[in-house]
Amino acid sequence: MDDLDYRLIAALRVDGRAPISKLADILGCSRGTVQNRLDRLIADGVITGFTIRVRDDTGSDRIRAIMMIEVAGRATDRVLRSLRLIPEIVVLYTTNGAWDLVGEIEVDNLKAFDAVLAKIRSIDGIARTDTSLLLASA
Repeated sequence: MDDLDYRLIAALRVDGRAPISKLADILGCSRGTVQNRLDRLIADGVITGFTIRVRDDTGSDRIRAIMMIEVAGRATDRVLRSLRLIPEIVVLYTTNGAWDLVGEIEVDNLKAFDAVLAKIRSIDGIARTDTSLLLASA
């Protein structure tokens, strides 16, 4: 990948539905170049799909949070298997540093949020957690 590929991906992140002609204008190259690059990025598996983003206030009644998780000893695989069974954890990452895992939680209300926290914290192998509610995007 080169600079043009990265700029194309960045433009698609802003507007994944932008027509090829608009992308060509943004990138300062021909439509054929953009189409060839896009086709290659898709064929190579760099671009795996296109998605939508919704306004922050859409579904604003949902409660979302980020949970940092420290795993005790070598229990990461076992903890990951348990966490993946909790449907309210919508994204789960391994990471480095003080925290071993980062999870994004999404629930309907505070009662459900409290229940999910309790469920997660009761998993054998979790040493400690730190959770922050997501209030608004900046």
